[in-house]
Amino acid sequence: MKRLLALTMGLLVCAAAPAAAQDDVASFYKGKIVRLVVGIGVGSGYDINARLLARYLPKYIPGNPSVIVQNQPGAGSLTMTNQLYAGGPFDGTAIGASFNGLPTTPLLQPVGARFDATKLNWVGSTNRETQAMYVWAASPINSLADLTTKEMIVGAQAPGSTQYDYPKLAEKLFGWKFKVITGYEATPKIHLAMERGEVYGTWANWSTLKAISEQWIKEKKIRILAQWSLRKHPELPDVPLILDQAKTDEQKQALNLALARLEFGRPFFMPPNVPAERVNAIRRAFDAAMKDPELLAEAEKLKIEIDPLTGEQVAGLITEIYKTPAETVERVREAMAPK
Repeated sequence: MKRLLALTMGLLVCAAAPAAAQDDVASFYKGKIVRLVVGIGVGSGYDINARLLARYLPKYIPGNPSVIVQNQPGAGSLTMTNQLYAGGPFDGTAIGASFNGLPTTPLLQPVGARFDATKLNWVGSTNRETQAMYVWAASPINSLADLTTKEMIVGAQAPGSTQYDYPKLAEKLFGWKFKVITGYEATPKIHLAMERGEVYGTWANWSTLKAISEQWIKEKKIRILAQWSLRKHPELPDVPLILDQAKTDEQKQALNLALARLEFGRPFFMPPNVPAERVNAIRRAFDAAMKDPELLAEAEKLKIEIDPLTGEQVAGLITEIYKTPAETVERVREAMAPK
């Protein structure tokens, strides 16, 4: 009888533990403000995604805290990430929104990266990406073949962004000609430079391009030269896939590593050392928000693609990428190194 009573009490304690943890999380977050810090400028695709998430996340976090968006652009999200990694806060009241390339930055472009991507608490990603490589229609670049003889002037934010890394990699792998101009705060600023004739083109996520420059697409003001992705986007059936340009095993391996970042899409993370129950609460709130009918309807209006990854899936991808053979990493790192 005593053993049965002890077993029953044990089961009750185990059942109560998750509820107690949930109550503790709710008590912590009640009345709090959670900062969603975006490492890219206002008006960018990352910023639009973050603001969409911030409108729906509070109702799924226990305690229903307020979520406010702050922009801290700089160095391809490194400024924001380095600060959150080293200085926190570590209590669960800060979430970072970064470039898709941030998880691989310590691997491929370690200078300036003062964080360990495997120690960040990944919350999830709103979608996987297809990057469009495009130029202003009046530019002298008509196709990829032109890049063997003509120089494409590219607008970019900073080393670590696809706008910087991908032309550098293509230059190394295919001998194509590029001149990359950095320092633009976000894609809308690069688009202004394209209109003024300061640069010919750039790279951007296809969903971002549709969201911020749909009229350009309709009026054929831009020419899409290639899609950079591990798979073709169904809306771009006639646009060449960059992987199809690879003729050697070395080119294919390098592109596979460089394109892996696109699987991260729009990644969100929390600093290291945040209590596990709060990380889990934010992850589950993110997952729930990604299924919210109102969020999905608003995303459709904004032309934002929602194809989410959980925090666990993002963390798993990062673990696998960091197992890439050293020689392949070195080839890609050398190609993307700032010069």
